[in-house]
Amino acid sequence: MSACADQLLFGPYGADALEHAGTLAEFGANAVWFHGFNEKAFAACDCHHLAACVEFKTFRADFNRHPELIPIGVDGKPIRVGKLVQGVCLSNQSFLDEIEFSLAEGLKQFQPRGIWLDYLTYAGWFETPDPDLQDSCFCQACITDFCETQHLDADHPSIILQKHAALWHRHKCEKIARFAARYAGLIHARQPDCIIGAYMCPWEPHEHDRAITRIFGQDVNLLADAIDVFTPLIYTTKSGRASDWGREYLEKSADWIPAGKKIQLILDALDFPQSLEAAAASRIPSWGIQVFAGGSIFADRSRAELFRQAVTKIRQ
Repeated sequence: MSACADQLLFGPYGADALEHAGTLAEFGANAVWFHGFNEKAFAACDCHHLAACVEFKTFRADFNRHPELIPIGVDGKPIRVGKLVQGVCLSNQSFLDEIEFSLAEGLKQFQPRGIWLDYLTYAGWFETPDPDLQDSCFCQACITDFCETQHLDADHPSIILQKHAALWHRHKCEKIARFAARYAGLIHARQPDCIIGAYMCPWEPHEHDRAITRIFGQDVNLLADAIDVFTPLIYTTKSGRASDWGREYLEKSADWIPAGKKIQLILDALDFPQSLEAAAASRIPSWGIQVFAGGSIFADRSRAELFRQAVTKIRQ
């Protein structure tokens, strides 16, 4: 990561926060995260000297429009999906080509301070107290890829999970890491100083029977070469967690995050100010802060002042 990336980044997630772009710096914000390569958002950030950071969608799609992207479960049928599922079949090359094309086109037109890869996981959803964790990606193409990569002969999901579960889980993590490396390479080929972040499942490695690797395929050690900043989604209300969850994550993180890697929490405006104040009190500071739907905070000067105070504490 470039020397310019040493500056901690604080601010809201959501382009609507740029309605308050003129006062963000007054209250400690120096960056805004927004979805995709949004021309108006880039212009506003440039005008107000804010770091423009892109949230780039990877493995998420509208399954109502594209049912062919729904991963296959152990029973050979498409997995259960709801409004909030993420993760697509990673053998659908046309979809993967669309992701790369979108990324390449954005990089031709804009120069973001950072790009945060989102939904860089296998299928599931973790922003809930009771996650529906399904083993997935068992279409014939995905099984063939696994068998050829691992030099195995296993033609059914049940055989894979009964006899080769550890290899299957490792295969999933390695595949996600290869995609991360691919996207990082494309970004740095055009913009070597761009910070590369990844939005992460916020669970500790042991939680839900190792679901962060077993289900989602996110292995921080394998991702470390491609990712500069790990950003766990610390949404306490949605996840049914206590307000000090972010602080707890930071203070335990040395147990599993590779040495030297930066952790930047993304908090939820629903949990403001308690989760931010708890994170600001952590012995291990967050590398800046994002606040999802954070524009609402800066619409109210008294709430914005609480943000400024937390930023000051983290910087100290």
